Amino acid sequence: MPADTAQVMRDLWQVAKQFKERIAIALFFLILAKVAVVSVPLALKRIVDELSRPEAVLILPVALLAGYALLRFASTLFNELRDLVFSRVTQHTVATYALNTFAHLHALGARFHAQRRIGGLLPDIDRGTNGIAFLLGVALFTIVPTFLEIAMVVGIMTARYSQWYTVILAVTFVIYCGFTLVFTARRAIFQRRVNRLDSNAKSLLADSLINYDTVKYFTNEKMESQRFSHIMDNWAEAQVSNQKALFTLHVGQSGIIALGVGAVMLLAGSDVLNRAMTVGDLILINAYVIQICLPLNALGFVYREARDALVNAEKLFQLLREKPEIAEAPNMPALRVSRGEVVFDNVSFAYEPERPILHNVSFRIPPGGTVAVVGGSGSGKSTLARLLLRFYEVGSGSIQVDGQDIRKVSSASLREAIGVVPQEALLFNDTIGYNIGYGRKNATREQIVGAARAAHIHELIDSLPQKYETPVGERGVKLSGGERQRLALARAILKNPPLLIFDEATSALDTASEQAIQAELDALAVNRTTLVIAHRLSTVVDATEILVMDRGRIIERGTHAQLLQQNGAYARLWQLQQREDADQSRERMRAA
Repeated sequence: MPADTAQVMRDLWQVAKQFKERIAIALFFLILAKVAVVSVPLALKRIVDELSRPEAVLILPVALLAGYALLRFASTLFNELRDLVFSRVTQHTVATYALNTFAHLHALGARFHAQRRIGGLLPDIDRGTNGIAFLLGVALFTIVPTFLEIAMVVGIMTARYSQWYTVILAVTFVIYCGFTLVFTARRAIFQRRVNRLDSNAKSLLADSLINYDTVKYFTNEKMESQRFSHIMDNWAEAQVSNQKALFTLHVGQSGIIALGVGAVMLLAGSDVLNRAMTVGDLILINAYVIQICLPLNALGFVYREARDALVNAEKLFQLLREKPEIAEAPNMPALRVSRGEVVFDNVSFAYEPERPILHNVSFRIPPGGTVAVVGGSGSGKSTLARLLLRFYEVGSGSIQVDGQDIRKVSSASLREAIGVVPQEALLFNDTIGYNIGYGRKNATREQIVGAARAAHIHELIDSLPQKYETPVGERGVKLSGGERQRLALARAILKNPPLLIFDEATSALDTASEQAIQAELDALAVNRTTLVIAHRLSTVVDATEILVMDRGRIIERGTHAQLLQQNGAYARLWQLQQREDADQSRERMRAA
């Protein structure tokens, strides 16, 4: 057994072993079912032999006929009881793996999620969990009973008949297994290619639908269809190649079994003609050969499907082996926020080693104060917020909250202390009430309404037919940008954190919406330590300190008035934005 396969089976056993009693009962029913199956040909032989004797024809062997029927019923009954008992084991194991994968994805770092493709990830998970369910059932209910049945049948035939029967069956078994191993391994190559192309197709489908508006803007529906068609054509060819390999495998397996059965029946027919055994013995041998060959064929099918299941589960197990970028020790102390002071001390950072983002950045946000960071795209502004949230680990230097290095406290307690209003409000495809209530676990309806009032969106919600039960749609598409931003603001208000991050919270809004929401942001920031990542300088004129960044370095710092007096980069940016605002005002006046 390959190392990866052995590891998969060990992992499965770790989850399933809590149901040892159920597994033992299922095995008991399995053995009873196989004993019943193996006993059926013996009963049939006795019936044929009884009816073949002229002196006994007038006496119908009722007991044997009834026993024959009961044995057939018993094999089905015990198999069904086995499946019923074991179903909880299978379903619980699949549910556990699905939950573990879900939790593991949330435990992985921001770098992993920045690189993953959700359209390809979901089918990998789906195929993986289905593969796990198959592997679990196969190990107990196909491989074990098949070998058990073969062993019982071979034992009976060896004890009752010529050794040549055993030799023919053994040779057939060896040739069959060798052929199956070789050709199934070849077919796995095609199956992996099919899976890869299927994941690519799902990724493209999801990406194209997520960007539906962009496709429409540029009238690129035909181009998207052509891209999808190219992948699906390759997928179809891979499936055909896979089917050809499957055809070769099936025909070869059936041919080997046919040769084995033919050899056994020729020998049995010869023994009957030579009076070495009865017609009942011939029927018994025929039944046993079929009983061996059917599970042998099933074993080949199961081996092939198990290899497919392992191929399907590979991506899932690779995902579960993916290590979180930030390995946090267990039982880390919780962050204790007393004053709310935040200090960046000589922080450097790079997403990739060859492309540094921050260079020796140092600043302090006083308790209850506001520090705003401005600068061009790529200057490192938003990276400061991600580092404070510990989505990434600093390369050098440290970040401290009330004197506590955030690397030495639990990430959960750190993030619980921080409220974030992002540039784009990310909403769940659920109701307005759910999205606001997400800011605090077990929030009451009164608290949710209170947060909505504080964000000045309650009146709008109350005017809707479904009020707080109104669905917001995928990513909140049923709401305007300003409405989504107010929901994000209400969510932050409900959380009521001591530390705040506004990451360009109004840059995506029009001027009127920006001015309306800015007042609520300012009210939320009162007496809270706040880091503001700003695009519009007019939103940060009252900040305790303003940092001007360029290429990962702080090039200017001070209050709004001090920076204007320096007549540097901030002053030039301020004058540029003032002219743009004046031009927009004149345009609006002419339009009116």
